Amino acid sequence: MSALENRPVTVIGAGIGGLTAALALARRGAQVTVLERAPELGEVGAGIQISANAVRVLDALGLGTALDGAALRTDAVQLNDERGRRVLRMDLRAHRPEARFLLIHRARLIGLLADAARQAGVTIQLGVTASDADGLTIAADGLRSTHRAALNGQQVPFFTGQTAWRALIPDPGGAPVAQVFMAARRHLVSYPLPGGLRNIVAVEERPDWQDEGWSHPGDPDRLRAAFAGMGGPVPGWLAQVDHTHLWGLFRHPVAARWHDDRLALLGDAAHPTLPFLAQGAGMAIEDAWTLAACLDTIPDQPQALARYQALRQPRVTRIVDAANANARNYHFGGVMRIGAHSVLRVADRLAPSLMPGRFDWLYDFDPVAQRP
Repeated sequence: MSALENRPVTVIGAGIGGLTAALALARRGAQVTVLERAPELGEVGAGIQISANAVRVLDALGLGTALDGAALRTDAVQLNDERGRRVLRMDLRAHRPEARFLLIHRARLIGLLADAARQAGVTIQLGVTASDADGLTIAADGLRSTHRAALNGQQVPFFTGQTAWRALIPDPGGAPVAQVFMAARRHLVSYPLPGGLRNIVAVEERPDWQDEGWSHPGDPDRLRAAFAGMGGPVPGWLAQVDHTHLWGLFRHPVAARWHDDRLALLGDAAHPTLPFLAQGAGMAIEDAWTLAACLDTIPDQPQALARYQALRQPRVTRIVDAANANARNYHFGGVMRIGAHSVLRVADRLAPSLMPGRFDWLYDFDPVAQRP
């Protein structure tokens, strides 16, 4: 019998991490309640990329067919200079033909997870605040988590000096390639989404904006001015933007303490990350599987939570550090940019599998196969 059979668990937060955890726990017999303060499960963050390491978890939870019907499979990631000229193309299908890298609207993924969780017996309560609960509490309440502060004290994040814009535009028929356009002190990432949409995330070094959050309205004309001079398809994309949001980018340390005897942190509550490796959702999905597996196989709850942190903390620290490094690498200027782009172009021509292979540690990891 599972150590989770009929055990009450409360999950705080109905985002991707919280709902994945709820589903994984319910599949193992837990009695799960999800508390979400928002009155409805709506759009936050627009499009996201889900890489193979996280897709393996969603497949194991029985979402594979539904996920494939709601997402686009990524063919490649392509790095371009600011004029739109190719610097490096990482062909994901050629390097990992059996792995799936997916592009999906965040709201669509949340909907799939919520439906599956409810079918597994999870109770989802909307428009409520967290309260004391019997049994285990899992805090998946994001980078402003009060539970993180309770375990680790108040921590002041470091402002990177960078501000990100996000927008959705109509773009039917776009090839399923995630493109990065790199320039001095700025870069732009774009990829298509199902339903004839295109997701845009544009990052500039802008020290005057220091408000952290996803939903601050921005000025489309200010976005176009900030990225004027970029070539290729970028001007045409930005010309279609009629509304946008922006947020300041902050570095947060990975939490030193993830749990006590009755509480565990998950996702951004434990390890907020910059978006430059597209692993925020993926790390939360991995967390959810590992936490459920530890609780399922280790009857002593404090020991199970300690094992969860021991398994997850080193990996997420490496991912967060790699994302921090990309924040610098994308924005090289002058001689540094010329040199870096020249090296990448040579690798693109002579050793096209070299760069995809640098991320084997990230994408080839299988949380489902890991023993708690």
